[in-house]
Amino acid sequence: AIATGLFLLMAIVYFAMVYLDLHSDAKWIGYVEAFAEAGMVGALADWFAVTALFRYPLGLKIPHTNLIENSKAKIGDNLGNFVVDNFLAPENIRPYILKLKVSGFAGEWIGKEKNQDLFVSEASNILLDILLKLDDKEVVNFISKKVKDMTTSIKVNKLLGNGLEYLIQKNDHETLITNLSGQIKTYILQNQQMVEERVEKESYFFVPKSVDRKISEKIVSGLSHYFEEIENDLQHPLRKEITSKLLVFADEIKTETKWENEFDTIKNEFLNGEKLNEYASDIWLSIKDSLRTELTSETSSLKIYIKKNLSELSNNLQNDEVLQNKIDSWIRLTAYKYILKNTKEAGNLISNTVGNWEGKELSRKLELEVGKDLQFIRINGTIVGGLVGLLIYTVAQFL
Repeated sequence: AIATGLFLLMAIVYFAMVYLDLHSDAKWIGYVEAFAEAGMVGALADWFAVTALFRYPLGLKIPHTNLIENSKAKIGDNLGNFVVDNFLAPENIRPYILKLKVSGFAGEWIGKEKNQDLFVSEASNILLDILLKLDDKEVVNFISKKVKDMTTSIKVNKLLGNGLEYLIQKNDHETLITNLSGQIKTYILQNQQMVEERVEKESYFFVPKSVDRKISEKIVSGLSHYFEEIENDLQHPLRKEITSKLLVFADEIKTETKWENEFDTIKNEFLNGEKLNEYASDIWLSIKDSLRTELTSETSSLKIYIKKNLSELSNNLQNDEVLQNKIDSWIRLTAYKYILKNTKEAGNLISNTVGNWEGKELSRKLELEVGKDLQFIRINGTIVGGLVGLLIYTVAQFL
């Protein structure tokens, strides 16, 4: 409005001076007329120059006008290259990357209880949403397939043989022998009458019952004491014999074909397709129900565990300098590599974005950003044009 108003002012002054020049011989009229005339020329010239950037002047398709719309592809390429060369160059981004210190900020943020609650809540909602969207049938089939793939390659006989050898090497079987010996001793003592009845039944008719009773008492006493010795004496010969027999048995399980075939038969019967799907379904539904409960309950052990670990992580991030430096260094290096690796993509993004704009839209956007400043070109053109015209007229008068 100011630029156009100034042009109209020059026009009014010019025509006024032309009128006065016809009716007066005053010298000053020529100077003012020259100033106004040159001011109009300057205003019109700069109006044409500014308008030619964004559209066709007066709708006339004059060559080399409407420059932005006609050159949007070149503008996009140049703008993308300019940003990449001047803002994303290694020497320019390195100082900013070196200032990155994320660990302390992250530790402080995580340390606030409301942020922990927010994190746990959002994470739980995301996981719950994923869990509920999973197709149960597909998950069951996946578990079943993976279990079948795993068990196909597993030699059960070797697994059990190695497991038995491991237990023997760790002397865990000694505990079993001790417990078993104690239970046998207790069973014998608690069933002394049964032994007496058995002895009497197997005895001859001419043997007195008192003798049978003595024999049964000796049997019970001898057996109970024998198993008590085994229970209390870790070096008992029977223990060593049992250990030796177990090692031989473990080796037989691993090496003999009959055991391999036997376990393969059991495995195939136990893990056939129908049963395997049933087991997989039970496992998945149990896991799903447990996770749903843990993710929906505000006081679940899972959420309490996560919050506890978040507090510990926050404390470490704020106080452990070694951890801070390690995390910050990793973030800086990753960010630096990622930015340098994708500088070309950033340039292409700018170029394609500008290139995909409608020509008129691009012109409108740029005009809104810089249009007001360009109007000062018109104002300056009017004033400077008028002054130059005045100077030329003045020089001409003196010459």
